[in-house]
Amino acid sequence: MTGGWFVLVESNTTGSGRLFCTVARELGMRPVVLTRDPDRYPYLSTDDIEYRVLDTTRIDAVLGACADLAGAVSAVTSSSEYSVATASEAARALGLPHPDPAAVRACRDKAGQRRILRAAGLAGPRFAAARSCADAVAAAHRIGFPVVLKPTAGSGSVGVRRCADAEQVEAAAAAVLDADPATLGLPPQSEVLIEQYLDGAEFSVETLDDQVVGVTGKHLGPEPYFVETGHDFPARLTADHRRQLSEAAVAALRALGLGWGPAHTELRWTSDGIRIIEVNPRLAGGMIPRIVELACGVDLVRHTVARAAGLPMPVTPVRSGGASIRFLLPEQDGRLSQLGGLAEASRQPGVRDVVLTVELGQQLSVRNSFKDRFGYLISTGEDGWVSAERAERAMALIEVGIVPASLAGRGI
Repeated sequence: MTGGWFVLVESNTTGSGRLFCTVARELGMRPVVLTRDPDRYPYLSTDDIEYRVLDTTRIDAVLGACADLAGAVSAVTSSSEYSVATASEAARALGLPHPDPAAVRACRDKAGQRRILRAAGLAGPRFAAARSCADAVAAAHRIGFPVVLKPTAGSGSVGVRRCADAEQVEAAAAAVLDADPATLGLPPQSEVLIEQYLDGAEFSVETLDDQVVGVTGKHLGPEPYFVETGHDFPARLTADHRRQLSEAAVAALRALGLGWGPAHTELRWTSDGIRIIEVNPRLAGGMIPRIVELACGVDLVRHTVARAAGLPMPVTPVRSGGASIRFLLPEQDGRLSQLGGLAEASRQPGVRDVVLTVELGQQLSVRNSFKDRFGYLISTGEDGWVSAERAERAMALIEVGIVPASLAGRGI
Protein backbone atom coordinates (compact mmCIF):
# COMPACT_ATOMS: atom_id res chain seq x y z
CA MET A 1 0.00 0.00 0.00
CA THR A 2 1.24 3.48 -0.84
CA GLY A 3 0.29 5.59 2.16
CA GLY A 4 0.29 9.31 1.53
CA TRP A 5 -2.43 11.66 0.35
CA PHE A 6 -4.98 10.83 -2.32
CA VAL A 7 -5.90 14.23 -3.79
CA LEU A 8 -9.27 14.42 -5.53
CA VAL A 9 -9.75 17.66 -7.47
CA GLU A 10 -13.50 18.25 -7.27
CA SER A 11 -15.83 15.29 -7.49
CA ASN A 12 -19.14 13.95 -8.64
CA THR A 13 -21.93 15.13 -6.38
CA THR A 14 -23.11 11.53 -6.09
CA GLY A 15 -21.82 8.10 -7.01
CA SER A 16 -18.22 7.52 -7.96
CA GLY A 17 -16.70 10.61 -6.28
CA ARG A 18 -17.56 9.24 -2.88
CA LEU A 19 -16.35 5.80 -3.94
CA PHE A 20 -12.98 7.24 -5.01
CA CYS A 21 -12.38 8.34 -1.44
CA THR A 22 -13.61 5.04 0.02
CA VAL A 23 -11.31 3.01 -2.23
CA ALA A 24 -8.36 5.32 -1.53
CA ARG A 25 -8.74 4.58 2.17
CA GLU A 26 -8.95 0.85 1.46
CA LEU A 27 -5.67 1.13 -0.47
CA GLY A 28 -4.02 2.80 2.51
CA MET A 29 -4.17 6.42 1.36
CA ARG A 30 -5.63 9.48 3.06
CA PRO A 31 -8.21 11.19 0.83
CA VAL A 32 -8.56 14.94 0.61
CA VAL A 33 -10.92 16.78 -1.74
CA LEU A 34 -9.91 20.11 -3.25
CA THR A 35 -13.03 22.12 -4.03
CA ARG A 36 -14.45 25.57 -4.53
CA ASP A 37 -17.65 24.63 -2.69
CA PRO A 38 -17.60 21.80 -0.13
CA ASP A 39 -21.36 22.11 0.37
CA ARG A 40 -21.81 20.41 -3.01
CA TYR A 41 -20.53 17.17 -1.49
CA PRO A 42 -22.54 15.97 1.53
CA TYR A 43 -20.38 12.84 1.74
CA LEU A 44 -17.43 14.92 2.98
CA SER A 45 -19.04 15.27 6.40
CA THR A 46 -20.83 11.91 6.34
CA ASP A 47 -17.58 10.02 5.66
CA ASP A 48 -15.28 12.42 7.54
CA ILE A 49 -13.29 13.30 4.42
CA GLU A 50 -10.82 16.16 4.67
CA TYR A 51 -11.10 19.01 2.18
CA ARG A 52 -9.46 22.28 1.20
CA VAL A 53 -11.30 25.24 -0.32
CA LEU A 54 -9.62 26.89 -3.30
CA ASP A 55 -10.07 27.85 -6.94
CA THR A 56 -9.72 24.43 -8.54
CA THR A 57 -9.62 25.88 -12.06
CA ARG A 58 -6.12 27.24 -11.32
CA ILE A 59 -3.25 24.79 -11.54
CA ASP A 60 -1.10 26.96 -9.26
CA ALA A 61 -3.79 26.86 -6.57
CA VAL A 62 -4.06 23.08 -6.83
CA LEU A 63 -0.29 22.66 -6.62
CA GLY A 64 -0.15 25.07 -3.69
CA ALA A 65 -2.73 23.04 -1.81
CA CYS A 66 -0.77 19.86 -2.49
CA ALA A 67 2.42 21.51 -1.21
CA ASP A 68 0.65 22.54 2.00
CA LEU A 69 -0.37 18.98 2.85
CA ALA A 70 1.64 17.46 5.65
CA GLY A 71 3.23 14.42 4.05
CA ALA A 72 3.71 12.88 0.65
CA VAL A 73 1.11 13.03 -2.11
CA SER A 74 0.53 9.60 -3.63
CA ALA A 75 -2.03 10.50 -6.30
CA VAL A 76 -3.83 13.47 -7.88
CA THR A 77 -6.90 12.78 -9.99
CA SER A 78 -10.55 13.76 -10.43
CA SER A 79 -13.91 12.10 -10.92
CA SER A 80 -15.35 15.35 -12.29
CA GLU A 81 -15.75 15.98 -16.01
CA TYR A 82 -14.65 19.56 -15.51
CA SER A 83 -11.50 18.91 -13.47
CA VAL A 84 -9.82 15.94 -15.17
CA ALA A 85 -7.49 18.19 -17.17
CA THR A 86 -6.40 20.29 -14.19
CA ALA A 87 -5.82 17.13 -12.14
CA SER A 88 -3.70 15.59 -14.88
CA GLU A 89 -1.56 18.75 -15.10
CA ALA A 90 -1.04 18.75 -11.33
CA ALA A 91 -0.12 15.06 -11.32
CA ARG A 92 2.41 15.65 -14.11
CA ALA A 93 3.96 18.56 -12.22
CA LEU A 94 4.35 16.34 -9.15
CA GLY A 95 5.79 13.42 -11.08
CA LEU A 96 2.77 11.22 -10.41
CA PRO A 97 0.95 8.89 -12.85
CA HIS A 98 -1.32 10.82 -15.20
CA PRO A 99 -2.89 10.96 -18.64
CA ASP A 100 -1.51 13.41 -21.19
CA PRO A 101 -2.94 16.81 -20.09
CA ALA A 102 -2.91 18.18 -23.65
CA ALA A 103 -4.84 15.16 -24.91
CA VAL A 104 -7.35 15.49 -22.09
CA ARG A 105 -7.90 19.21 -22.77
CA ALA A 106 -8.28 18.59 -26.50
CA CYS A 107 -10.78 15.85 -25.79
CA ARG A 108 -12.78 18.05 -23.42
CA ASP A 109 -13.38 20.53 -26.27
CA LYS A 110 -16.03 18.68 -28.26
CA ALA A 111 -15.44 20.70 -31.43
CA GLY A 112 -11.68 20.18 -31.21
CA GLN A 113 -12.21 16.48 -30.55
CA ARG A 114 -14.37 16.25 -33.67
CA ARG A 115 -11.63 17.82 -35.78
CA ILE A 116 -9.00 15.38 -34.51
CA LEU A 117 -11.23 12.36 -35.14
CA ARG A 118 -12.13 13.60 -38.62
CA ALA A 119 -8.47 14.15 -39.47
CA ALA A 120 -7.79 10.56 -38.41
CA GLY A 121 -10.48 9.33 -40.79
CA LEU A 122 -12.85 8.15 -38.07
CA ALA A 123 -16.55 8.39 -38.87
CA GLY A 124 -18.70 10.85 -36.96
CA PRO A 125 -21.48 13.33 -37.69
CA ARG A 126 -21.05 16.41 -39.86
CA PHE A 127 -20.48 19.31 -37.48
CA ALA A 128 -19.67 22.98 -36.99
CA ALA A 129 -18.93 25.22 -34.01
CA ALA A 130 -20.69 28.56 -33.57
CA ARG A 131 -20.17 31.54 -31.27
CA SER A 132 -23.52 33.22 -31.91
CA CYS A 133 -27.11 32.22 -32.50
CA ALA A 134 -26.94 33.49 -36.08
CA ASP A 135 -23.84 31.42 -36.80
CA ALA A 136 -25.52 28.37 -35.27
CA VAL A 137 -28.52 28.77 -37.57
CA ALA A 138 -26.28 29.20 -40.61
CA ALA A 139 -24.32 26.07 -39.66
CA ALA A 140 -27.51 24.08 -39.24
CA HIS A 141 -28.63 25.05 -42.74
CA ARG A 142 -25.28 23.86 -44.16
CA ILE A 143 -25.40 20.56 -42.26
CA GLY A 144 -29.08 19.90 -42.95
CA PHE A 145 -31.99 19.49 -40.56
CA PRO A 146 -32.54 17.91 -38.14
CA VAL A 147 -29.41 18.75 -36.16
CA VAL A 148 -28.25 18.26 -32.58
CA LEU A 149 -27.06 21.31 -30.66
CA LYS A 150 -24.86 20.92 -27.57
CA PRO A 151 -22.37 22.88 -25.45
CA THR A 152 -18.75 22.41 -26.53
CA ALA A 153 -17.75 21.71 -22.91
CA GLY A 154 -20.57 19.93 -21.16
CA SER A 155 -21.79 16.62 -19.80
CA GLY A 156 -24.88 14.81 -18.58
CA SER A 157 -27.04 15.90 -21.56
CA VAL A 158 -27.21 19.44 -20.16
CA GLY A 159 -28.14 21.84 -22.96
CA VAL A 160 -28.31 19.10 -25.61
CA ARG A 161 -31.29 19.21 -27.97
CA ARG A 162 -32.45 17.90 -31.34
CA CYS A 163 -33.58 20.82 -33.50
CA ALA A 164 -35.92 20.43 -36.46
CA ASP A 165 -35.72 23.98 -37.80
CA ALA A 166 -33.92 27.30 -37.58
CA GLU A 167 -36.21 28.65 -34.85
CA GLN A 168 -35.39 25.71 -32.57
CA VAL A 169 -31.66 26.10 -33.28
CA GLU A 170 -31.75 29.78 -32.36
CA ALA A 171 -33.61 29.08 -29.11
CA ALA A 172 -31.32 26.18 -28.16
CA ALA A 173 -28.17 28.19 -28.91
CA ALA A 174 -29.42 31.13 -26.85
CA ALA A 175 -30.20 28.80 -23.95
CA VAL A 176 -26.51 27.82 -23.86
CA LEU A 177 -24.64 30.94 -24.98
CA ASP A 178 -26.72 33.51 -23.10
CA ALA A 179 -27.52 31.52 -19.97
CA ASP A 180 -26.26 32.21 -16.47
CA PRO A 181 -23.71 29.38 -15.96
CA ALA A 182 -25.13 28.71 -12.48
CA THR A 183 -28.61 28.29 -13.93
CA LEU A 184 -27.40 26.17 -16.84
CA GLY A 185 -25.29 24.02 -14.55
CA LEU A 186 -22.21 24.22 -16.78
CA PRO A 187 -19.10 26.40 -16.99
CA PRO A 188 -19.50 29.51 -19.20
CA GLN A 189 -19.89 28.49 -22.84
CA SER A 190 -18.41 30.60 -25.64
CA GLU A 191 -19.37 28.14 -28.37
CA VAL A 192 -22.02 25.62 -29.23
CA LEU A 193 -21.59 22.56 -31.39
CA ILE A 194 -24.06 21.83 -34.18
CA GLU A 195 -24.04 18.25 -35.40
CA GLN A 196 -25.80 16.11 -37.95
CA TYR A 197 -28.53 14.10 -36.25
CA LEU A 198 -27.65 10.40 -36.25
CA ASP A 199 -30.23 7.64 -36.16
CA GLY A 200 -29.78 4.23 -34.57
CA ALA A 201 -29.16 2.72 -31.15
CA GLU A 202 -26.62 4.27 -28.79
CA PHE A 203 -23.84 2.44 -26.97
CA SER A 204 -20.75 3.23 -24.93
CA VAL A 205 -17.44 1.41 -24.68
CA GLU A 206 -15.78 1.36 -21.26
CA THR A 207 -11.99 1.18 -21.32
CA LEU A 208 -9.07 1.17 -18.89
CA ASP A 209 -5.86 2.29 -20.58
CA ASP A 210 -6.31 0.75 -24.05
CA GLN A 211 -8.10 -2.35 -22.78
CA VAL A 212 -11.81 -2.72 -23.47
CA VAL A 213 -13.78 -3.77 -20.39
CA GLY A 214 -17.06 -4.03 -22.27
CA VAL A 215 -19.86 -2.39 -24.24
CA THR A 216 -22.86 -0.75 -22.55
CA GLY A 217 -26.30 -0.46 -24.12
CA LYS A 218 -27.84 2.97 -23.48
CA HIS A 219 -31.51 3.91 -23.16
CA LEU A 220 -32.57 7.46 -23.95
CA GLY A 221 -35.71 9.39 -23.08
CA PRO A 222 -37.96 11.01 -25.67
CA GLU A 223 -36.57 13.53 -28.12
CA PRO A 224 -35.85 16.36 -28.61
CA TYR A 225 -33.68 15.69 -25.55
CA PHE A 226 -31.14 12.96 -24.91
CA VAL A 227 -31.55 12.12 -21.23
CA GLU A 228 -30.14 8.70 -20.37
CA THR A 229 -32.88 6.66 -18.71
CA GLY A 230 -30.99 3.41 -18.23
CA HIS A 231 -28.09 1.16 -19.18
CA ASP A 232 -27.47 -2.55 -19.84
CA PHE A 233 -24.09 -4.25 -19.46
CA PRO A 234 -23.09 -5.99 -21.56
CA ALA A 235 -25.12 -4.48 -24.39
CA ARG A 236 -27.64 -6.76 -26.02
CA LEU A 237 -25.55 -7.39 -29.13
CA THR A 238 -23.79 -10.21 -30.88
CA ALA A 239 -20.13 -10.77 -30.02
CA ASP A 240 -19.17 -9.51 -33.49
CA HIS A 241 -21.09 -6.26 -33.07
CA ARG A 242 -19.49 -5.68 -29.66
CA ARG A 243 -16.10 -6.28 -31.26
CA GLN A 244 -16.74 -3.68 -33.98
CA LEU A 245 -17.84 -1.07 -31.45
CA SER A 246 -14.80 -1.83 -29.29
CA GLU A 247 -12.40 -1.45 -32.20
CA ALA A 248 -13.93 1.90 -33.15
CA ALA A 249 -13.55 3.17 -29.58
CA VAL A 250 -9.91 2.10 -29.29
CA ALA A 251 -9.15 3.75 -32.63
CA ALA A 252 -10.65 6.98 -31.32
CA LEU A 253 -8.57 6.83 -28.14
CA ARG A 254 -5.40 6.39 -30.17
CA ALA A 255 -6.27 9.26 -32.49
CA LEU A 256 -6.83 11.54 -29.48
CA GLY A 257 -3.59 10.55 -27.75
CA LEU A 258 -5.44 8.92 -24.86
CA GLY A 259 -5.10 5.38 -23.55
CA TRP A 260 -4.07 6.03 -19.94
CA GLY A 261 -6.65 5.37 -17.26
CA PRO A 262 -10.41 5.24 -17.81
CA ALA A 263 -12.38 6.46 -20.82
CA HIS A 264 -16.04 6.34 -21.80
CA THR A 265 -16.65 6.44 -25.56
CA GLU A 266 -20.18 6.97 -26.86
CA LEU A 267 -21.19 5.69 -30.30
CA ARG A 268 -24.27 5.14 -32.42
CA TRP A 269 -24.89 2.24 -34.76
CA THR A 270 -26.61 4.09 -37.59
CA SER A 271 -28.07 2.91 -40.88
CA ASP A 272 -24.70 3.92 -42.38
CA GLY A 273 -22.62 2.06 -39.79
CA ILE A 274 -20.85 2.98 -36.56
CA ARG A 275 -20.43 6.67 -35.81
CA ILE A 276 -18.51 8.13 -32.85
CA ILE A 277 -20.55 10.53 -30.74
CA GLU A 278 -17.83 11.56 -28.30
CA VAL A 279 -14.95 10.33 -26.17
CA ASN A 280 -14.88 11.23 -22.47
CA PRO A 281 -11.47 10.93 -20.74
CA ARG A 282 -12.98 9.72 -17.48
CA LEU A 283 -15.07 6.98 -15.96
CA ALA A 284 -18.64 6.64 -17.17
CA GLY A 285 -21.36 8.27 -15.12
CA GLY A 286 -24.92 7.04 -14.67
CA MET A 287 -23.86 4.28 -12.25
CA ILE A 288 -22.27 2.35 -15.14
CA PRO A 289 -19.24 1.38 -13.01
CA ARG A 290 -21.66 -0.25 -10.56
CA ILE A 291 -23.37 -2.42 -13.19
CA VAL A 292 -20.03 -3.32 -14.78
CA GLU A 293 -18.80 -4.64 -11.44
CA LEU A 294 -22.01 -6.60 -10.86
CA ALA A 295 -21.88 -8.12 -14.34
CA CYS A 296 -18.23 -9.09 -14.71
CA GLY A 297 -16.50 -8.30 -11.41
CA VAL A 298 -14.22 -5.53 -12.75
CA ASP A 299 -14.24 -2.62 -10.30
CA LEU A 300 -13.63 0.40 -12.53
CA VAL A 301 -13.36 2.81 -9.60
CA ARG A 302 -10.76 0.68 -7.80
CA HIS A 303 -8.72 0.32 -10.97
CA THR A 304 -8.83 4.07 -11.58
CA VAL A 305 -7.77 4.96 -8.05
CA ALA A 306 -5.01 2.36 -8.08
CA ARG A 307 -3.77 3.53 -11.49
CA ALA A 308 -3.51 7.13 -10.26
CA ALA A 309 -1.42 5.93 -7.31
CA GLY A 310 0.94 3.90 -9.48
CA LEU A 311 -0.63 0.59 -8.49
CA PRO A 312 -2.02 -0.81 -11.77
CA MET A 313 -3.92 -4.07 -11.44
CA PRO A 314 -4.73 -6.64 -14.15
CA VAL A 315 -8.17 -6.04 -15.65
CA THR A 316 -9.55 -9.56 -15.42
CA PRO A 317 -13.29 -10.35 -15.43
CA VAL A 318 -14.14 -12.93 -12.78
CA ARG A 319 -17.66 -13.77 -13.94
CA SER A 320 -19.86 -13.56 -17.04
CA GLY A 321 -23.24 -12.08 -16.26
CA GLY A 322 -25.36 -9.06 -16.94
CA ALA A 323 -26.58 -6.02 -15.02
CA SER A 324 -28.99 -3.20 -15.82
CA ILE A 325 -30.02 0.10 -14.31
CA ARG A 326 -33.17 2.14 -14.86
CA PHE A 327 -33.69 5.65 -13.53
CA LEU A 328 -36.77 7.25 -12.05
CA LEU A 329 -37.49 10.59 -13.74
CA PRO A 330 -40.43 12.98 -13.38
CA GLU A 331 -42.73 13.57 -16.33
CA GLN A 332 -43.66 17.04 -15.10
CA ASP A 333 -42.68 19.66 -12.53
CA GLY A 334 -44.37 19.28 -9.18
CA ARG A 335 -44.42 17.78 -5.73
CA LEU A 336 -43.68 14.08 -5.30
CA SER A 337 -46.90 12.84 -3.66
CA GLN A 338 -46.77 9.06 -4.15
CA LEU A 339 -44.21 6.29 -4.51
CA GLY A 340 -45.83 2.88 -4.57
CA GLY A 341 -44.67 -0.60 -5.43
CA LEU A 342 -41.12 -0.17 -4.19
CA ALA A 343 -41.19 -3.17 -1.88
CA GLU A 344 -42.75 -5.37 -4.56
CA ALA A 345 -40.20 -4.22 -7.13
CA SER A 346 -37.33 -4.97 -4.76
CA ARG A 347 -38.59 -8.54 -4.34
CA GLN A 348 -38.50 -9.34 -8.04
CA PRO A 349 -35.94 -11.89 -9.32
CA GLY A 350 -32.51 -10.39 -9.85
CA VAL A 351 -33.28 -6.97 -8.40
CA ARG A 352 -30.30 -5.81 -6.35
CA ASP A 353 -31.08 -2.18 -5.49
CA VAL A 354 -34.08 0.11 -5.42
CA VAL A 355 -32.81 3.52 -4.33
CA LEU A 356 -34.55 6.86 -3.92
CA THR A 357 -32.53 10.06 -3.77
CA VAL A 358 -35.46 12.26 -2.70
CA GLU A 359 -38.24 12.12 -0.10
CA LEU A 360 -42.00 12.29 -0.42
CA GLY A 361 -43.16 15.87 -0.59
CA GLN A 362 -40.03 17.08 -2.33
CA GLN A 363 -40.35 19.32 -5.37
CA LEU A 364 -39.16 17.80 -8.65
CA SER A 365 -38.24 19.70 -11.81
CA VAL A 366 -37.88 18.56 -15.39
CA ARG A 367 -34.56 19.99 -16.60
CA ASN A 368 -34.04 17.51 -19.44
CA SER A 369 -30.67 16.31 -18.16
CA PHE A 370 -29.22 13.80 -15.71
CA LYS A 371 -30.32 16.14 -12.92
CA ASP A 372 -33.91 14.95 -13.39
CA ARG A 373 -33.18 11.55 -11.83
CA PHE A 374 -34.66 10.96 -8.40
CA GLY A 375 -33.99 7.25 -7.98
CA TYR A 376 -32.87 4.08 -9.68
CA LEU A 377 -33.31 0.31 -9.84
CA ILE A 378 -30.52 -2.18 -10.55
CA SER A 379 -31.03 -5.79 -11.62
CA THR A 380 -28.74 -8.68 -12.54
CA GLY A 381 -29.08 -11.78 -14.67
CA GLU A 382 -27.28 -14.41 -16.71
CA ASP A 383 -26.61 -11.82 -19.42
CA GLY A 384 -27.65 -8.34 -20.51
CA TRP A 385 -30.88 -9.61 -22.03
CA VAL A 386 -32.07 -11.20 -18.80
CA SER A 387 -31.03 -8.29 -16.56
CA ALA A 388 -32.78 -5.82 -18.86
CA GLU A 389 -36.02 -7.79 -18.88
CA ARG A 390 -35.93 -8.02 -15.09
CA ALA A 391 -35.31 -4.29 -14.75
CA GLU A 392 -38.23 -3.44 -17.03
CA ARG A 393 -40.63 -5.77 -15.19
CA ALA A 394 -39.63 -4.40 -11.80
CA MET A 395 -39.84 -0.77 -12.94
CA ALA A 396 -43.39 -1.37 -14.20
CA LEU A 397 -44.44 -2.08 -10.60
CA ILE A 398 -43.35 1.33 -9.31
CA GLU A 399 -46.09 3.95 -9.17
CA VAL A 400 -45.10 7.62 -9.08
CA GLY A 401 -47.52 10.40 -8.25
CA ILE A 402 -46.67 14.05 -8.81
CA VAL A 403 -48.89 16.99 -7.95
CA PRO A 404 -48.32 19.50 -10.77
CA ALA A 405 -46.83 22.84 -9.83
CA SER A 406 -49.99 24.53 -11.14
CA LEU A 407 -52.06 22.78 -8.41
CA ALA A 408 -49.60 23.28 -5.56
CA GLY A 409 -51.41 26.32 -4.22
CA ARG A 410 -54.76 24.53 -4.04
CA GLY A 411 -53.78 22.27 -1.16
CA ILE A 412 -53.66 19.13 -3.33
